[in-house]
Amino acid sequence: MQTTFPRLLLDHAKARPDAPALREKEYGIWQTFTWSQLAALVRTMASAMAAHGLARGEHVVVIGENRPRLYAAILAAQALGAIPVPLYQDAVAAEYVFPIDNAEVRLAVVEDQEQVDKLLEIRPQCPRLAAIWYDDGRGLRHYAEPGLASLDAMLDAGRAFAAAQPGFFDAEVQRGAPDDVAAMFFTSGTTGNPKGVVHSHRTLLDRARAGADFDKLTEREEVLAYLPPAWIGQNIFSYAQWLACGYVVNCPESTSTVTIDLKEIGPTYYFAPPRIFEGLLTSVMIRMEDASAIKRRLFHHFMAVARRVGPRLLDGQPVAAADRLAYRLGDLLIYGPLRNALGFSRVRVAYTAGEAIGPDLFTFYRSIGINLKQLYGSTETAVFVCLQPDHEVRADTVGVPIEGVEIRVADNGEILVKTPGILKEYYKNPAATAEVMAADGWYHTGDAGFIDAAGHLKIIDRAKDVGRLGGGAADGAMFAPKYVENKLKVVPHIKEAGAFGDGRERVCAFINIDFEAVGNWAERRNLPYAGYTDLAGKPQVLQLIRECVEQVNADLARDERLAGSQISRFLVQHKELDADDGEMTRTRKVKRGFINDKYKVLVDALYAGKTEQFIETAVKFEDGRSGSVSATLALVDAKVFPALAGKAA
Repeated sequence: MQTTFPRLLLDHAKARPDAPALREKEYGIWQTFTWSQLAALVRTMASAMAAHGLARGEHVVVIGENRPRLYAAILAAQALGAIPVPLYQDAVAAEYVFPIDNAEVRLAVVEDQEQVDKLLEIRPQCPRLAAIWYDDGRGLRHYAEPGLASLDAMLDAGRAFAAAQPGFFDAEVQRGAPDDVAAMFFTSGTTGNPKGVVHSHRTLLDRARAGADFDKLTEREEVLAYLPPAWIGQNIFSYAQWLACGYVVNCPESTSTVTIDLKEIGPTYYFAPPRIFEGLLTSVMIRMEDASAIKRRLFHHFMAVARRVGPRLLDGQPVAAADRLAYRLGDLLIYGPLRNALGFSRVRVAYTAGEAIGPDLFTFYRSIGINLKQLYGSTETAVFVCLQPDHEVRADTVGVPIEGVEIRVADNGEILVKTPGILKEYYKNPAATAEVMAADGWYHTGDAGFIDAAGHLKIIDRAKDVGRLGGGAADGAMFAPKYVENKLKVVPHIKEAGAFGDGRERVCAFINIDFEAVGNWAERRNLPYAGYTDLAGKPQVLQLIRECVEQVNADLARDERLAGSQISRFLVQHKELDADDGEMTRTRKVKRGFINDKYKVLVDALYAGKTEQFIETAVKFEDGRSGSVSATLALVDAKVFPALAGKAA
């Protein structure tokens, strides 16, 4: 697109000045920012940044939840030709040091006291950080740090600057060009320091518009912005497409009110990683287990109808009159109220991405009339590479290449992509840029997969993680750890998993139970427990998870390529995997190599055939304290099944 984000803002403010642009829930009441109000706020904020000396090409860190004034800060920086760098609001202070130092940041705009405290903690390591502006001043009244000021004080300075130089803002916006750098997003840093992915206005807006055209999005859409703004997925849906289409973005009051806010807004366009959909379904199933016998029977009866009929109706396939009538009755009694309870009554298009989603989970949502689809992309490709067309939705693919995208599969199975949304570079990292960008323009995704007969892309795993089993009956068989982990994670009682097996004669796994789901399961059986560690070690829970693992093994046996990846032994970990403990990224990707090293004693015990192993692990608590958790873990054998050749799922 031949424009920039600030120009789009001014276009909306001119064409639709009184139309809502953003809503924010505060103290239980939704507050609306119109396009004209937002443009005025951005004008004042940009003037304040200019008064502070922010230069074209400089980086500005933005940290916090989705908040209108933080969105305005991003637009204000872009209006001056500066580059916003959103960082994860739930990261610990030490995780900010590298990106702030790497980007030579002088100015930070943050949400509240929590973020201020973290930046003040690392200030000695980031000497360039001269100014910190905060949105929410609660708890900060007596802070007297140099360069620390509220956004309200900043806006006062901006008004004075704008009055003295009335034409400055518009001139700066006009100086901006589509190929100027618009933003930098840091990768999750699974294997080392995160990399700064540099995108221009053109790359982000081109993919935003391509995605919008694909699903016929208009200015009438309603979106709930509740995922971290530092994640490019959230940024594309709630920022790039927001400005490209002009729809309304709604910011929840807090993470704890998202479920309520979802119901109040009733979004028409929704995006969430599979773990969100898993959590919603788990809560539904827990409530159903607590319901009366009649309600449970009704639910299960009509869900059987839904699984048989619902996806066919969504896909526009013929359905018998009796089935159509049964589905309508189910919609009246079960599916409609359920969609309403989930906040999905008005959803026209829903997407999931980031991880593979289980077929049962996928089918559940489509069965009850929610048009849930999958997409494929990455930070480096501005998200939109493949999308699933309506009437061509399947649980085992991520869709077809959309407008402007070419895909080919290398000899080693790696997916290569050409797209107008490709990154400009990794910031200050030419070696990493050269590693992924071939001279002929093909981007090396690092993902392994293939294109099926219908032209849909299937992803198996990260190419570097796909290995081979060594020794034993499965010698030489393909091992795709992420594929196995995703199979485990779609089971309602399993929250996280880590699979090991490359170069070994069999596959073993670490498992985190879903504390809420398994806790409810235990309570219904009058099984007492005292916290996660106690519950995870109960013999009854281990038997439950064994059954879940064997269910996954039976499914893997149907895929002749991956039948050798069945899990022969597993353990249920004594603590939940946590990003604060370095075990996961901020986007909840398991750091398998780190886990392997940290819990080497457990991995070795699994492969040595031991039946139990003591472990003590250092942990960080939410209040910042450090401590340890210890337990003697049972190491459990699971049944594996003969491969059923020719019946791949």
